[in-house]
Amino acid sequence: MAATVADLRLRTLAWAERRLPALTRLRKPEPLPIRLDRRRIYVLPTGFGITFALLLFVMLLGALNYSNNPALLLTCLLAAACGASLFSGFRAVNGLSLARLSASECHAGEPLALKLRFETSRPRASLTLRRDATETAFSLSADDDETIAFSIPSTTRGWLRPGRLRLSTDYPLGLFRIWSWLNPDAAFLVYPAIEKPAPPLPSGAGNKAERTRPGAGDEASGLRDYRVTDPPRLIAWKASARHDALLVRDAERRIDDALVLDHAAIAGLDGEARLRRLTAWVLAAEAAQREYTLHLPDQSIGPGLGGTHRHAALRALALAPFDA
Repeated sequence: MAATVADLRLRTLAWAERRLPALTRLRKPEPLPIRLDRRRIYVLPTGFGITFALLLFVMLLGALNYSNNPALLLTCLLAAACGASLFSGFRAVNGLSLARLSASECHAGEPLALKLRFETSRPRASLTLRRDATETAFSLSADDDETIAFSIPSTTRGWLRPGRLRLSTDYPLGLFRIWSWLNPDAAFLVYPAIEKPAPPLPSGAGNKAERTRPGAGDEASGLRDYRVTDPPRLIAWKASARHDALLVRDAERRIDDALVLDHAAIAGLDGEARLRRLTAWVLAAEAAQREYTLHLPDQSIGPGLGGTHRHAALRALALAPFDA
């Protein structure tokens, strides 16, 4: 019996989606820009609007019963104001266009900060954007492209779609609720959460025999004071004799301090915990301006440093298999 009811419900929703796509909540994501028009704008009276309508009805009955023309005129004026408020609220939504949608960098567990750019040719007041329990109120000025900030929660790493956003208004008197749905075809990458507090960076693991820092050379090498950990082959003997102190060629230091962030080298943690630690290490290496290589089970990234390398590393971590 339960299966029959569920099947009937699915068939009914499928029929409604085919026949009345604008009236169902099963609309598919739409490419930008999304323009709101009368075919996709809904209007219902608010609780205050229903109460006000009942009050007008009682006033009308009293005015007709007692043949009170001033009372009848007042009732008609108030009813006309209700009608005018309906069209004013409808104009605040009609013709509005969502032109662009972008987002800032986000890690799992943090809110995803969306930026919505609307295009409008006239002022629009008292608009509200809502998704689930999150909402923000805003107004748009005339002849200007407005960018509205809106945050949605993120719980897991990977691709996150904003989903259906409800744009509504009760302007100007709060008698009617006018709304429409925005379902942009967009997805944003949420990076893994950051382990807090982050453990220290691992020790380097470069090739001592073959690799040197980029740009190293005998003639262009810089000099610095000798340290007990420096190998004898790096000592600049001639320069040391001239300065009466041991100096080493700094630019030819071995790259044995290059960071290798290896997924397989992290023991005692599950897959997601390893990704959180690697994410913290990537950010720490960038903050310390140290080149690093990221090793994952299916790929290696680096060595490198900078924004492009950081985004590539974080993207790989965000899209890593869940059993990593």
